[in-house]
Amino acid sequence: MKRACAAFLQALRDPNAMLAFDEATWDRVLRQARAAGLLGRLGALAGDFTERLPNAVGRHLASACALAEQQRRSVHWELLQLSRALAHTQGPVVLLKGAAYAAADLPPAAGRIFSDIDLLVPRQQLEATESALKLAGWFSSARDAYDVRYYREWMHELPPMLHIRRQTWLDVHHNILPETARRQTRPELILTESLPLTPFPRLSIPQPVDQVLHSATHLFHEGEWWHGLRDLVDLDALLRAYGADPAFWPQLMSRASSLNLGRPLYYALRYARRLLHTPIPDAVLTRCPEQPGFLAARMMDVLFLPAIASAHHECRNMFTGVAAFMLYVRSHWLRMPLHLLIPHLLRKALRKRDDQST
Repeated sequence: MKRACAAFLQALRDPNAMLAFDEATWDRVLRQARAAGLLGRLGALAGDFTERLPNAVGRHLASACALAEQQRRSVHWELLQLSRALAHTQGPVVLLKGAAYAAADLPPAAGRIFSDIDLLVPRQQLEATESALKLAGWFSSARDAYDVRYYREWMHELPPMLHIRRQTWLDVHHNILPETARRQTRPELILTESLPLTPFPRLSIPQPVDQVLHSATHLFHEGEWWHGLRDLVDLDALLRAYGADPAFWPQLMSRASSLNLGRPLYYALRYARRLLHTPIPDAVLTRCPEQPGFLAARMMDVLFLPAIASAHHECRNMFTGVAAFMLYVRSHWLRMPLHLLIPHLLRKALRKRDDQST
């Protein structure tokens, strides 16, 4: 991790540190926070002492917070439309990640911006859910027959859906890991033990331990490292809030074993504590299921640490590009067996070339 992003990380760890930043430091921190999608989060963390910051800084942070609040209101309205659209479908409809945080006003929601709404529904209800959404104006964004097959047969979701009028994006999942993934989990546990949302009668959110495990799995099984630090900040907020209850930690360990998600949880705990100083008891890391060996953990440090905070160019070093590429390959290797992966990557490369040439 480069020194250039030290002040940015310090602000995330200890918001009071922002009071001592000089003009040059603020210039760097604001640019890095904006690139990482965390400018609104800094504004939320500054909270009551925003007025004690330089005027220009305060305006940037207040603007980011206002944008996040506007999106929160828009998302609440969109969720009411979803509740109506899915009123006659069966089984739970569980909000994931950003939409769940916004709907239930969870700790990561403060200042957070996100681009789509993620839903988890039972696989047997996928067709009925898709039909209901189409009737309400959402349509598939699949580009061709290969896209349709990729999502419907191999992945854990439908092709992304876009509302024809409101232009809102929706991802409908039936699992939190792909069908072809090397690691398999049990989405039915997340679905059946989800918590209903009173303001949105048809919707629910995962219980606290499942919120953490899904966020950890998404971060450490995907290749979207431009969102890496934002997702780690989400985990930090969840762990600080729920970890205040000592009973949370053994529940989290037990749930990770039940869902077969011990490895991504270990990485989430390791890097949240290392980068954001999240207060995680030593015994929790020691007892975390499915820990990697010493050498494997150090090798992952070499990849994850440069990649997590790489959204802004000042936070990158000479190894960041290599690390990000290797993690991109790793994410696909975790997602698909080689006989599917190699043709898929070749197809993506050819499509990218064709898109650039048109």
